[in-house]
Amino acid sequence: MKQFRIKTINAIAHEGLALFSERFAVKPEETNPEGIVVRSSKVDLSLFPKLLAVARAGAGVNNIPVDEATEKGICVFNTPGANANAVVELVYTSLGIWLRNVDKSIEFCNQLTEMNDEEINREVEARKKIFKGEEMIGKTLAVIGLGKIGVGVANAGLKHGLRVLGFDPFPALDNIHHLSPGVTLARSRKEAVSQADFVTLHMPLNKNTKGYATEKDFLEFFKDGAVLINYSRGPIVDEDAVLAALDSGRLNGHISDFPSVKFLGHEKILLTPHLGASTAESEDNCAIMAVRELKGYLEYGNIVHSVNFPNIETIPTVDVHTRLTVINRDQPGMIGLISNILGSSNINIINYTNKSNGTVGYNIIDCAGPVAEDVQAKIKEQEGVLRVRIIPLEIRGKSSQGV
Repeated sequence: MKQFRIKTINAIAHEGLALFSERFAVKPEETNPEGIVVRSSKVDLSLFPKLLAVARAGAGVNNIPVDEATEKGICVFNTPGANANAVVELVYTSLGIWLRNVDKSIEFCNQLTEMNDEEINREVEARKKIFKGEEMIGKTLAVIGLGKIGVGVANAGLKHGLRVLGFDPFPALDNIHHLSPGVTLARSRKEAVSQADFVTLHMPLNKNTKGYATEKDFLEFFKDGAVLINYSRGPIVDEDAVLAALDSGRLNGHISDFPSVKFLGHEKILLTPHLGASTAESEDNCAIMAVRELKGYLEYGNIVHSVNFPNIETIPTVDVHTRLTVINRDQPGMIGLISNILGSSNINIINYTNKSNGTVGYNIIDCAGPVAEDVQAKIKEQEGVLRVRIIPLEIRGKSSQGV
């Protein structure tokens, strides 16, 4: 059986890497991989001509050139939900720190090291009132973006005694089904943020969300004294607009997981160093999901949690000799074209499954016999076809022959 070459970039949790079988040669120094597992480092696709898929052990894929990957027929995976709990917990930890002035009070305590106990007690009782904070309970939280993390944050808000409003312009039904009925869905982001004491952002970074939190049509709708929380990605927030809102009093505070030159040292900004998914459990979960996605694609052509190809899974029967996968631009006539080429080569199709995401079509064709390289080449040369793979399958314990 063919052995797949896998390159790891960044430290990938052992719990995930242990799932690779002997069919996979896994090493960080691999120079010509067919699969990559990566966390946050940028991936230069031009360096890897044989690359078939990239699995991002995390939710955001802004470190991967997705459009370029699509044109090259490279499947890009992410791991939605694997790090959700870690982010949810940190959002409320950071909000609690902000509301109760925990960071400032810890700094105060650390300055008492030269005093005896009597002096410490006297100083604490005299000055603790300056750290008086406020509670979450009874306040209103607006959650902008209802993916797996956003839904988790919204549901947890109810447990903290918050009134929760949620808004997502394009909600996925699978996520919304997990949203508590106690969360009110707003009809617009204006409706959500204009009522909120706290606004938290949970959306991927792309060309539509870069600079999302700006003055016009967003911050201008906030009520005075609100707190903006960003545990998505730094560029989602317009830093100058946030600083202006802090100076004017429109915002009372900003909590962010993304330090920057403009934000560092500001008295109304609480920063953490990109800790959202930085837990042992989250890293394990992300690595496990990423490896499973990559294995399923390389071994069987199945797609789960792709950000650029349609999700599609089929289980080959024992009669299948070879599985053929075809990636094409979404245009009419592709199924008939591929079927005709296979038929003219006397290849019997046992099962044909096709799915499209509106941009790319993905075909899984299970064949009763082998598929020759010249047939693969003939399909590949058709207009609109991006990539063709031949996947030999095990039959009754013996490996089928193929490329």
